[in-house]
Amino acid sequence: MTDTNAHAPNPEPNGAPGGKGFARHLFAPVKISASQALDLLVPFRHSQHIRRHAAQVIISRIQLVSALFAVLVPLFAIIDWMVFPWPQWLMMTGLRVASALVFLLLAWPWDSGKSRVQADAMLMIMLLVPPVFYLLSIEVNRGMLHGDFGRLVTSLYALMPNIVLAGLAIFPLTALEVAAFSIPAFAFAVFGIQLSGQELALNQHGPMLWLMVLVMGVAMFSGMSQLHYMTALVNRAMVDPLTGAYTRRSGGETLDLLFRLAALQNLPLSIAFFDLDKFKSINDSFGHEAGDAALKTLAERLRQGLRGGDVLVRWGGEEFVAILNNTDAAGAEIVIKRLRQMGFGDRPDGKPMTASIGVAERRQDKTPDWPHLIELADQRMYGAKKGGRDRAVFPGNRVLPFGSAPIL
Repeated sequence: MTDTNAHAPNPEPNGAPGGKGFARHLFAPVKISASQALDLLVPFRHSQHIRRHAAQVIISRIQLVSALFAVLVPLFAIIDWMVFPWPQWLMMTGLRVASALVFLLLAWPWDSGKSRVQADAMLMIMLLVPPVFYLLSIEVNRGMLHGDFGRLVTSLYALMPNIVLAGLAIFPLTALEVAAFSIPAFAFAVFGIQLSGQELALNQHGPMLWLMVLVMGVAMFSGMSQLHYMTALVNRAMVDPLTGAYTRRSGGETLDLLFRLAALQNLPLSIAFFDLDKFKSINDSFGHEAGDAALKTLAERLRQGLRGGDVLVRWGGEEFVAILNNTDAAGAEIVIKRLRQMGFGDRPDGKPMTASIGVAERRQDKTPDWPHLIELADQRMYGAKKGGRDRAVFPGNRVLPFGSAPIL
């Protein structure tokens, strides 16, 4: 995993950093790789963990902001009562109550899964409320003559699209997502100008549109910064720092998602539970550094032999779980044979490392949920260990011993 926190450069002999070193020191806190930069520009490359976490953050902030506006928007009807005559102030109050109801619905703690589709839908609805209120207020006040205070209030309503753009700054979004969510704000601003009877003129409305572009740029930078920081925190929490495999918690979340998807589509899903044989003897005889090196080697060999859609999880200690998506027991056997043929690396004394492996498959084992799938694979792994190690136990308790013979 790439560490996004770069270290400050070494100072020059006199204590002052050189020009190049100073530049590295200045930009090191935001130094990102080309791949990370692409992830901040478009959302299509993000993992399910990042998307799910971003959805939770977005929805929680939508609910907070919506709860605040559900209270404040109706209170500002007092200003409408002071500025507009009957029946305009009643219609403006009606608009405020309707807007507050929408905000209240968005703020309500519905008991539902927080998916990214739901987060995007809620965000779009929340962002549409202010500009729609602005356009309807134009119709309500069309042809009315206002005093200075009334003109000030109607001018403030015209800033609603800018409020929408500024509001995007509190959400962890990619540049493309900020641009997409900004389109309605620009469209409503232009439509509002035309609806109020004005001709769109560069000298008159150019500064307003330019300000909107600047606000969108600030929101874009803020959203990308939040997304980068959030991604770094999630990756550190979900990836085991020693082996680079998923942690047990993040692996469990991934397995839960894949199991539900497999059950929904009635697809196979296999689990391979690996336990490094005689790992304690490595620590006892050669020290914990050698043990750590053995675990890193095993994880690397497993990653090399797994397919792109498979997931490797460090379940605990010397135990690893390979999530074989859309794979039945026969397919899992092919993967296990390939991994064993590639080898798991060498022990500090030069002997090859071996592992006891237990395999479980969702459909063949008729497991109701993923914890039962893990439990079955774990039991079969212990069965492989009791049966002599360096072997795999598959559904139906079919044993595949490896020994030293090559697996073809």
